[in-house]
Amino acid sequence: MKKFLLCAAVASTFMGSVAYAQDAKPAEAKPEHEVSFNIGAITDYRYRGISQSGLKPALQGGADYTNNVNGLYAGTWLSTIKWTKDAGGGGSVEVDLYAGKRGEIANGINYDVGVLSYVYPSNDLGKVKGFVDANTTEFYGQLSNGPAYIKYSHSVTNTFAFVDSKGSGYLDVGANIEMAEGYTLNLHAGRQTLKNNSAYAYNDWKIGVTKEFGGVNFALAVIGTNADDKLYVTPSAKFTGKTSLQLSAVKTF
Repeated sequence: MKKFLLCAAVASTFMGSVAYAQDAKPAEAKPEHEVSFNIGAITDYRYRGISQSGLKPALQGGADYTNNVNGLYAGTWLSTIKWTKDAGGGGSVEVDLYAGKRGEIANGINYDVGVLSYVYPSNDLGKVKGFVDANTTEFYGQLSNGPAYIKYSHSVTNTFAFVDSKGSGYLDVGANIEMAEGYTLNLHAGRQTLKNNSAYAYNDWKIGVTKEFGGVNFALAVIGTNADDKLYVTPSAKFTGKTSLQLSAVKTF
């Protein structure tokens, strides 16, 4: 059954991703407390390069609170998924819960630290031979300078249903470069390690572009991995880490 594990869940590159997006408003115009909501759809929900939705479209949405004085934030983000059922368990929703603090260390150097829990209601993978419960909690830390960033996430529980995988990690390096006419170039490279499950470790990458049209943020990206195509598959043997084109649309209000 382990070959059906799709390795879970967050920013997308959405990463519950609205929680980490930068607000375009000038700092002096921001209120102390801000609450926002988002809703969207994606042609294939990829997380860390691996499809969470069985190479099918997914619906997504969330809510975020930010304190613009002290940099504290918290939020939740949800997506439809298929991987827990594909692995022999149940459930069809991922719920991300996160909180953290962001700020500036020095001129132009920013930080973001926090905790993120991926919750899979009724996943029941703890009852499936070769798996443990899919719920996962990670601590993360990020440094950024201009458009470039480096981020590391470290699991403090078993990781996405892998047995004895506490202490796994994910390294994320990338840049979001503003271009002409409001377009942003999105570049990313990542490395997922799985403690005591080294065969499932892999690299992933993304090249994409984002643009707002009519108040909706659209993202188009090419995503791929070097994951083992015999391990990361759907029940119909489709490789969930294959290179493919992904389109998403998100409305924030």
